[in-house]
Amino acid sequence: MIRSEKEYERAVNRLEEEQKMIERQRAHFIELGHTGEELERLMQPMKSFNNQLKEEVEAYDGMKRGNLGALYDLTNIGRWLIGVRIYLGLSQKEFAEALGVSEAQVSRDETNEYHGITVEKANRILETFNVRIKAEIDEPISRPKKNNDPALFAQ
Repeated sequence: MIRSEKEYERAVNRLEEEQKMIERQRAHFIELGHTGEELERLMQPMKSFNNQLKEEVEAYDGMKRGNLGALYDLTNIGRWLIGVRIYLGLSQKEFAEALGVSEAQVSRDETNEYHGITVEKANRILETFNVRIKAEIDEPISRPKKNNDPALFAQ
């Protein structure tokens, strides 16, 4: 996940370099006599990496425009909170200052995508930046599925 303008610029430059390398590699494989399915199979790893990088660049672009996507469950709240910071145009340092924590703490939290974040901490971030989450029910509520894990609700 791209978390800063500097990382974004590096990713965009790398995308351009990768595209040129893919073209050179394709020409080299053709020169060696590879064609059709064999050529595509040889090119797949490079194309796959390129597509992944392209998706990350597009995701960062979207976050900068405020397209954070819907938050369907709390397992993705970390990426969503990082998106909030990016949308607000704040560096990790500025974000940390506004929250009254160290830049190192924000960096650690973002590296871990806020894994294990408490409700209180998430709420503090949202309140600090005047961000609200709206929850709604898409379908009528039905009986919950049984979960045989007693630790799930243990305190």
